Amino acid sequence: DPSIPPSGVSCSGCGAELQCCDSEAPGFMPAEKYRSLSDGPSGVKGLRNAVCQRCWLLCHHGQALGLRLPPEQHRLVVSAALRRPLRHGYGPLLLYILDLLELPDPVLPQLQGLMSPDVPAAGLLVVGNKVDLLPADAPGHLGRLRERLTAACTQAGLREFPLVDVRLVSAKTGFGLEGLISRLQRSWKCAGDVYLLGATNSGKSTLFNSLLHSDYCKSRAPDVVNRATVSPWPGTTLNLLKFPIINPTCDRIFRRQERLKEEAKKTEDQLSSEERKYLNHLKKQGYLVGRVGRTFQRQKSSTVVEFDPDMLSYSVDEEPRHSPKKREESEEFTYNEVKDARWCFDTPGIIKENCVVRFILQVLNLLTEKEVKLVLPTHAIIPRTFTLKPGMTLFLAALGRVDYLKGEKPAWFTIVASNLLPVHITSLSNADAVYEKHAGQELLKVPMGGEERMKEFPPLIPQDITLKGIGTTEAVADIKLSSAGWVAVTADKEEELLLRAYVPKGTTLVVREPPLLPYISAIRGARIAGNAAYRTKRPPSLVENLKTIGRR
Repeated sequence: DPSIPPSGVSCSGCGAELQCCDSEAPGFMPAEKYRSLSDGPSGVKGLRNAVCQRCWLLCHHGQALGLRLPPEQHRLVVSAALRRPLRHGYGPLLLYILDLLELPDPVLPQLQGLMSPDVPAAGLLVVGNKVDLLPADAPGHLGRLRERLTAACTQAGLREFPLVDVRLVSAKTGFGLEGLISRLQRSWKCAGDVYLLGATNSGKSTLFNSLLHSDYCKSRAPDVVNRATVSPWPGTTLNLLKFPIINPTCDRIFRRQERLKEEAKKTEDQLSSEERKYLNHLKKQGYLVGRVGRTFQRQKSSTVVEFDPDMLSYSVDEEPRHSPKKREESEEFTYNEVKDARWCFDTPGIIKENCVVRFILQVLNLLTEKEVKLVLPTHAIIPRTFTLKPGMTLFLAALGRVDYLKGEKPAWFTIVASNLLPVHITSLSNADAVYEKHAGQELLKVPMGGEERMKEFPPLIPQDITLKGIGTTEAVADIKLSSAGWVAVTADKEEELLLRAYVPKGTTLVVREPPLLPYISAIRGARIAGNAAYRTKRPPSLVENLKTIGRR
């Protein structure tokens, strides 16, 4: 209905302004639904806690509606937020969320361009997310990952930002979150606002939701602030979302530490059946699991039962009459609760723009909704190792290809990618024919849709790579096939390999040295007879902050 102006009320899922006048613009809600919520005595306030049509379809049907949105819109929203005048005498703390699977992160070096010289950031805390998806390739793997993350910050040249800390977490399974909250409350306290920043699909909104139900927010915040919409589709959050940060007084810090100590004494057997069931669910999804609790929970008043005398006085022949339900009033913060509040903001994902950093977005834009769900890993990645001789080719779906052109000995190629993506091994002489015949079909799976789908999909473009092995137990490099995953290459010491890797045209291939998980080829079973593949092996999951029986 173009006659109804925008509401001025934000969608509680993505932050866009709710409106019913343009179905292709952010925040659209069907006019009938819009009027039913806004025509009451509260007016447009009745739209509070409502979500737009796009968020509804993402949450309930996994469908992503296309939006008419300028490509630079996300960056403008973030930059405008970071250039606001100082509040409480402090610049913002930047909590940068980085997807570990996408190292080196292409957006991190661009942070300085988002800030204003007049509003300097008070600090930068870098959070490596999705650590639960990566298996422990050897003892000390978390320390090595943290070193890689710290090195990425150094290479990004962020000298203008005081680096507060570098943390490894899983926003999804809760691993590392209690430690992150303690670090924030100990070092940052409640000095100023906090902004969750990062590239699209780095997990900002998932972290926002986890912090919303933790000791980091005011106790009443989960009753007032809705959870952000989370989906595998890039660019879900369109504007700012926020919750008020709790003031970590000495008493609150003490009570929180006491709770954490008590929980660390428990074994898994001492948890309730519901807690064990939830932990087992998380263990199936990730290698590293954490338990995020709440010390400061609001005491809810008991439910008041309202009696209608007329409802109790109907005869046997009459049907009971149901009083019309009153619409539940949404809770709001009082003035005193938020007048001096510091806020934690979720922000839109920063989209990679220039030719060097645009590859992740472009690959996902080439894919359909079903294909994106297959490509982006949501469960613990099980590495798949193959031994290839010169003259053999490896396909990762139809999104990437590695040819072993020249070498003296076989080498090991370990795939770290979504478990749903197929790997196909063939001879170099047959590789072109295999791609021509099976791209778009079941064998290579993604893209899907047959010849018609492949007509619109860009061709694979080659890049030659020369590597020198450092030993049969340690990978020399990762060949990152854009956002589809990577291949860790392990070869005999001093063995020279000539490889040719392919990714779709318009995307970027990265050779990552040193590799992210250098000992990944060790996570394998026995060699399958008459096959280039080894049997897969899934390392056990670990739950932090739980006492393990039999260990000290």
